[in-house]
Amino acid sequence: MKQAVVLILLSFTLFTGCKKKPAPPSQAPNQGATKAAAPASPPPPQGPEPSLVSFSAGAVIVQTPQEYGGDWTAFKMLDENPHTGWASAKGAVTNQVTVIELPERTLLKRLEFDTGSVDGGQRSAKDIDVEMSDTGPSDGFQQIASVTLVNRTDRQPFPVSADVPGRWVRLTAKDNFGAPDYIEITDFRGYGTQLTHTPLADVSGTYNTNSGAMHLLQQGTSVTGCYEHSGGLVTGGIEGHIVKLTWSQDDGKSRGPAVMVFSADGQNLYGLWWHEGHENEAGGLWSGPKKSATAGSCPNWKTVGIQQQIGDELEKFGRSRIYGINFDSNSDQIKDESKPTLDKIAELLKAKPDWKLTIEGHTDSTTHADYDQKLSERRAIAVGAYLVVAGIESSRLTPVGYGASRPVSTNETGLGRTQNRRIELTKN
Repeated sequence: MKQAVVLILLSFTLFTGCKKKPAPPSQAPNQGATKAAAPASPPPPQGPEPSLVSFSAGAVIVQTPQEYGGDWTAFKMLDENPHTGWASAKGAVTNQVTVIELPERTLLKRLEFDTGSVDGGQRSAKDIDVEMSDTGPSDGFQQIASVTLVNRTDRQPFPVSADVPGRWVRLTAKDNFGAPDYIEITDFRGYGTQLTHTPLADVSGTYNTNSGAMHLLQQGTSVTGCYEHSGGLVTGGIEGHIVKLTWSQDDGKSRGPAVMVFSADGQNLYGLWWHEGHENEAGGLWSGPKKSATAGSCPNWKTVGIQQQIGDELEKFGRSRIYGINFDSNSDQIKDESKPTLDKIAELLKAKPDWKLTIEGHTDSTTHADYDQKLSERRAIAVGAYLVVAGIESSRLTPVGYGASRPVSTNETGLGRTQNRRIELTKN
């Protein structure tokens, strides 16, 4: 049996090699391999340190300060975009409290604030207390920093004054620089170490959101669903504590990327979405409580799973963006959590024996272009190798890598970078 598997992989490698000679594919997960393939080049330089107090890390706000509303909401302090942020309600310019729930128990070592894009010369928050709790969102807080910001300045760093591990961060914006109407912060970031690593609970269910009822179905790391507004559909996958999605509505005429996070108890959904081509702008907000643990349905979506949704997208658009195929960092080693999604793709190809697909690997741009390009090629080859072992002829699969050359979101933020890490399938 082992010889047969090797022959299958060899035939796949020879097929792909006739087009462009790639690095050898890593062994497919169901071969029992434990050693990752050797890197195609020396280890890359370290990318930006991730903020652990951000949407991209899975953080949510569980107590909001008084808010101006609209796009000036406290949630925008966590989107890592210095041009969007929070503004208080008019006249509420002292002691505005925000409580942030982190996805994991965390020890913060360094904090960072942005106020460069506040909407008014003296509206920047000035004096801020930062506290940490390991008890809950309303008590047990201990101060880890008391800082004074510079007016209208981004990337203001501060070390913490005490090592206090916890799950909840409380910001108290005590005042501004003298404006009588508003106090504003455009971004808050925190850096340190996550002390626990807990898988995201199953997100399947029905949520009452500001875009109507949203029905989500999770299968492994894949998530599909619909929302009851303009025939809305979502398809995507889980990476860490976030769900990366593509949304579409009006029969595909409107579409774009989105990111969702969930409260620790799984009872509230929060998300940001963008129109395709406008990913650098302020994202729209999705939010709402969980109504049921059962995924309902919409007129255009009858609780179908990832296999049918990928198939429908390939039939209709000739392309499907796949989130939920995850790799070890800087590696082409496919994580075990991704197997259910890959198995569904194999089942789809068996049901469509005349289909031939190009497997595209895409990365973010946190390292240098040559490394990103080779890594994306190796990841595409690894996906193809898995499908070959699952019974798909290598002649039906063409792996290619695009590195970071085809982003679907900005590479300037953690949210954008996580959306750019993906596999796409195109129908030949």
